[in-house]
Amino acid sequence: MSIQLLNIGFGNMVSANRVIAIISPESAPIKRMVQDARDKSLLVDATYGRKTRAVLVMDSGQIVLSAIQPETVAHRIVQHEVDEESVEA
Repeated sequence: MSIQLLNIGFGNMVSANRVIAIISPESAPIKRMVQDARDKSLLVDATYGRKTRAVLVMDSGQIVLSAIQPETVAHRIVQHEVDEESVEA
């Protein structure tokens, strides 16, 4: 099993295999989850000061903030899997 890195914007990468969920940050429960992660030092802010558009929940309990849309992040995961399948075939 190879490590798949997922570009979450501005040259930042996370392990695609460790992403549990990609969520939009607008709802109050997600804002509380982000604040709780910040308080526990489990937050990774990869937005470079821009507006948070996607919240990635990792299997380690860490929360990663990204400035790109959740749909774009999800598309990159799916595209990476399709590319790997075509290489294996």
